[in-house]
Amino acid sequence: MSGRDPFCPPRRLGRGAALTLVFASVLVAGAATGALPGDSRGTASDRTRAAAPTSHPEAVTRAAEEAMADGKSPLEAAERAVSRSGDRWAAVYSAGEYEEFEESLDGRYTGVGLEARRERDGRIEVTKVQSGSPAAAAGLRAGDRLRSVDGKAVDGRPVTEVVSLLRGDATDAPAGTTVRLGLQRGTRAWTETLRRARLSTDSVTVRRLAGGVTVITVAAFTKGVGDTVRTAVRKAPAGAGIVLDLRGNSGGLVTEAVSTASAFLDGGLVATYDVDGEERALHAEPDGDTDRPLVALVDGGTMSAAELLTGALQDRGRAVVVGSRTFGKGSVQMPSRLPDGSVAELTVGHYRTPSGHTVDGTGITPDLDAGDQALERAETVLSGLGDAS
Repeated sequence: MSGRDPFCPPRRLGRGAALTLVFASVLVAGAATGALPGDSRGTASDRTRAAAPTSHPEAVTRAAEEAMADGKSPLEAAERAVSRSGDRWAAVYSAGEYEEFEESLDGRYTGVGLEARRERDGRIEVTKVQSGSPAAAAGLRAGDRLRSVDGKAVDGRPVTEVVSLLRGDATDAPAGTTVRLGLQRGTRAWTETLRRARLSTDSVTVRRLAGGVTVITVAAFTKGVGDTVRTAVRKAPAGAGIVLDLRGNSGGLVTEAVSTASAFLDGGLVATYDVDGEERALHAEPDGDTDRPLVALVDGGTMSAAELLTGALQDRGRAVVVGSRTFGKGSVQMPSRLPDGSVAELTVGHYRTPSGHTVDGTGITPDLDAGDQALERAETVLSGLGDAS
């Protein structure tokens, strides 16, 4: 599992809430910003009250109201109600936490610019240093080992907890605050103090392989990703294949996942989802590139909106999916504003791929299993699909 600053969970929250923040919900972001296709333009609270009883939003709101009337914490009361609901993806955020979550989906976050993963032996290794970040300015680089954060050893910790320490979520640390890192590179061990900064996510990267194959890597569906992918497709060499790398993609804005699908489809169904028993549909825009050979790379870290996109490309026969089974996060969350300004995010339904496959709990099975050599297998598949390279 790998992690990065933008989608780190606040440490105060429980596991379900943490996962929701880290992996980003399929539809919660669209609902929160009023960007859900076919949804009403009422408040988030109005939409949740009209939702299916999966998480009993009325009970959560009532618990918060009663707590406020008794002079107790509405947020803590809502958390207890959510915990009793059995909704594994439900979460409760303070107003500040939810604002930070929305900012991360806008492509902004507070951190030091590191991405990391936990190795099999429990060590935390830096996998990427964002250009222009405090980490880059300090000379950190991929392959460095992160040993501690502010004196706390990180070996063996879930990478989401490590990223949370980097961001300072426990204290709502703003930009300008410092964090002390214990690092190791080969036999050299040292301590580096970095100052957190407001950064922009680097959600899409594009590179070209020998022979003209274009690899478009989408780390998360933040605002503008769909347009960026479409531009990359247009600029790819004529006739050459594309690898759409969704490995480790934690999800994000469903509108951006649909926009990305539109780069490869000529309209048509992307997914269906249900709210309060009513089925709704998401459709691609017309005039996408339907001729260029396409392979989608996925793994167990491909989640939520990334699974929605993968399922559409697979079911529509547009892409060959290579890698390993995806995570299986196909539930729909919508936010409800509580009396103190905090937000309860509750499950109200599930989405399905164009063929009617339910992703939640099962994930998407690739057309071709591949492990460490997934990219090489993708290139082989592209050659068989008629890639000009």
